[in-house]
Amino acid sequence: MNYPERFTALPAHAWPRLRALLDVHPGGGPLIQMTIGEPRHEFPAWVTDKIVENAKGFNSYPPNDGSPELRGAITNWIKHRYGVTMDPDTEVMALNGTREGLYNAVVALCPETKHGQKPAILMPNPFYQVYMIGAISGGSDPIMVNATAATGHLPDFHSLSANLLQRTTACYICSPANPQGAVASRDYWAKLITLAETYDFKIFADECYSEIYRDTPPVGAMQVVDELGADRNRVAIFHSLSKRSNLPGLRSGFVASGADTIREVKQLRNYAGAPLPLPLQAAAAAVWDDETHVEESRQLYREKFEIADRILGNIPGYSSPEAGFFLWLPVDDDEAATVKLWKETGVKVLPGGYLAQDVPGVENPGKKYIRVALVAHKEETERGLELIRDCLYPTA
Repeated sequence: MNYPERFTALPAHAWPRLRALLDVHPGGGPLIQMTIGEPRHEFPAWVTDKIVENAKGFNSYPPNDGSPELRGAITNWIKHRYGVTMDPDTEVMALNGTREGLYNAVVALCPETKHGQKPAILMPNPFYQVYMIGAISGGSDPIMVNATAATGHLPDFHSLSANLLQRTTACYICSPANPQGAVASRDYWAKLITLAETYDFKIFADECYSEIYRDTPPVGAMQVVDELGADRNRVAIFHSLSKRSNLPGLRSGFVASGADTIREVKQLRNYAGAPLPLPLQAAAAAVWDDETHVEESRQLYREKFEIADRILGNIPGYSSPEAGFFLWLPVDDDEAATVKLWKETGVKVLPGGYLAQDVPGVENPGKKYIRVALVAHKEETERGLELIRDCLYPTA
């Protein structure tokens, strides 16, 4: 089968690379899985009841945009969380997980040329790989902008040349950041929105980790849009229940923006979308309406942050994350550290370089880090972190 040339040159995905790296070696102990960001806290027990109560909905085609009840629950949540009132009929659309929306955003919203040039899509480096493939699928150049300790682990889009910004049609930004856990401040959002207005590009704000934080809720892109009086169509925010509510298998997310933007997103969805079945939409609406389970889960993450700080806090270069559920730990060589850890302890982590790429003149910014997911229960997480410390940082 002949694939389009733009796909054949893609780097291997992180997970096949990790399997190729580790599967040739036996593990040095019982497996402790700290690679993938798949929440393992309990989801609300009543979710199953909601699905059963609405099971007759499996007999009907679900609405592409999301049921009125689900869209209403989403806009109620946005109002409660960010103080922003959005129209459930014109400014929000339900997604089959945020990956769908993030991938389709470029095709739905970005022009094929800008000022007669091939368009550019900016994204942080390290990055969620869907950003890159979304840009390539839309016929754009994916431009990696390093997010390192020197930049507060958020991309400095203002450092880019005017020529590049002139052909930029959108930028992806993840806050809280995966993998570093950095949070974009109100000032960061304001400056980015102003930059986007100056050079006429859209902002795709991936905020799926927004509800996992220590004390202060991260500022949201849309609330800063409203504070500035900017055009809502300039920014699209993406959220899901995967991390917030420990429901990655429900595949329920949303995109919210101005009415013009959502109209274009809906148009693509009519042809290429896979809407959530109605019983699952009913369950999702109930989950967006409930905050008790979110706070309970957040408290469990707080406890694991504290465990990580206690066990690893003396490591030179250790940075305690502001939010999210990953540690971004400094090492001399990401692959070597990952292999050593697996062979000697049975702990699996992800080499940081698998989440980033080389950019001209700069080494892959992830190669000096490993990503550690704090998704397991507290006892397993504590044991895994102790093994990481003793294996990779014996003098800490």
